Amino acid sequence: MEAAFLDLFRHSPDARTVAAGSVLFQPGEPGDVLYVVLSGELEIRIGGQVVETIGPGGIVGEMALIDNAPRSAAVNAASDAVVVPVNERRFLFLVQQTPFFALNVMRVMASRLRRRTTPG
Repeated sequence: MEAAFLDLFRHSPDARTVAAGSVLFQPGEPGDVLYVVLSGELEIRIGGQVVETIGPGGIVGEMALIDNAPRSAAVNAASDAVVVPVNERRFLFLVQQTPFFALNVMRVMASRLRRRTTPG
């Protein structure tokens, strides 16, 4: 992600620390926030398999926030991490006020979908 994207969240008062090994969320849980990773690494797991490791500037949980469906994957901290939760209200504000935020979220979703559906 661009540095400008990360700068949107760098001084967020609601940033929280996630200890290495902790579970951020599990499949089937309600998803009312996405998380922006400020530091550390998170692992996205589907069926117990790590499908992606997310570092600073990355996001997780965007699908459930956008479609109001339960979480489709598990996310845990591969190292100590700092994340910023983004609820729907903040998400809508960011989309309206910062168009590149919306573009970055769409790029993440498209990339993840392409990796899951493209053979080889």
